[in-house]
Amino acid sequence: MQIFGVDIGGSGIKGAPVDLARGDLAQERCKVLTPHPATPDAVADGVKEVVDHFGWTGPVGLTFPGVVTGGSTIRTAANVDKGWIDTDAGALFGERLGGLPVTVVNDADAAGVAEMEFGAGHGRGGTVILLTFGTGIGSAVFVDGVLVPNTELGHLELHGHDAEKRASSKAREDGELTWEHWAHRVQKYLAHVEMLFSPELFVIGGGVSRKAQKFLPHIEGIKAEIVPAQLQNNAGIVGAAMRAAKR
Repeated sequence: MQIFGVDIGGSGIKGAPVDLARGDLAQERCKVLTPHPATPDAVADGVKEVVDHFGWTGPVGLTFPGVVTGGSTIRTAANVDKGWIDTDAGALFGERLGGLPVTVVNDADAAGVAEMEFGAGHGRGGTVILLTFGTGIGSAVFVDGVLVPNTELGHLELHGHDAEKRASSKAREDGELTWEHWAHRVQKYLAHVEMLFSPELFVIGGGVSRKAQKFLPHIEGIKAEIVPAQLQNNAGIVGAAMRAAKR
């Protein structure tokens, strides 16, 4: 069975049909740049471009970088246009995609669902936390395999700032930090999250998961096991498709 998944991020919108039996992309993904400003209409146009690239006519799962309630309504928009707040994203995307059935889910929650089923979290009990490092920091918390949705741990305060302003991948790039310097910031963030939640496992996702060897060896003093996401930056696409299939 195949369902289409779209991952909307602060820098790019990417999507592809997903083979739900394998938990992998059925075709090479299509990616377009996220428009700036990332208004609802502009982002919807980008999503349509990605979906139309494949001539897709079935259900579509979409991630969003913020809190999503009821499978449709956007409540926060830290890294996209504030016009998203209180937008019925399900209705917007459904209309733009010509009436296709759509499901909208928080981006890190989608990535976490995929990693728990097909990746680094498979078969793991206890508390597992996936953290995606990109334009911001997304989080997905699981307790014995059950998702606690919309946790948004990237907005915990770290040294007087939102943690994602100090430790996201974008913060590394903007500050021109070495991987080792950035790893020390990530370490402080992980220590703070560990103090609050005492997880057995951290899964590190987002684009940096492809380069885990550059920074994970520099992270010390964390009691939880730390591993890179196995689905890497495709986890959001896969998880979005999984959620659409479930609905």
